[in-house]
Amino acid sequence: MNPMRMLYIHGLEGTSQGVKARLLHQLFPEMLIPDFSGDLETRMAALEAVLGTQTGWLLVGSSFGGLMAALFATRHPARVHRLVLLAPALIWPTFASQPPPPIAVPTVIYHGRQDAIVPIDIVQKLAQQVFTHLEFHAVDDDHGLYKTIHDLDWKSLLAV
Repeated sequence: MNPMRMLYIHGLEGTSQGVKARLLHQLFPEMLIPDFSGDLETRMAALEAVLGTQTGWLLVGSSFGGLMAALFATRHPARVHRLVLLAPALIWPTFASQPPPPIAVPTVIYHGRQDAIVPIDIVQKLAQQVFTHLEFHAVDDDHGLYKTIHDLDWKSLLAV
């Protein structure tokens, strides 16, 4: 995997300087970690611009960034190698009300059982509908997944 084809997408109020972004930057200095702002449409346009027409992307998304990664993958499944989603906000109305058709992009999700922001049951059901190659991990954590992210074997998780 070309490390320049790895990208982290932060959450709605996050930045490229957040805890998860800094952790991933330390482990994968070549990983792209841009800042996104604005509404979903504006953020998706910015994501499309960053990813260009390249293929083979490994997208890591947290919360709203997980929603963005999922949307990109469902729109361009041939361009995404793998998704790693952290408490993805799949409950967002544009995704949850009309889930996209299923895609075969390998997808790993970590979601906290104590998540009070994005309900795990709804996300798991939607994820099972959309991602045909899904590995779903319910973990003892909350929405931020701050305990979990430090315990994950990121090198293996993001390896090809």
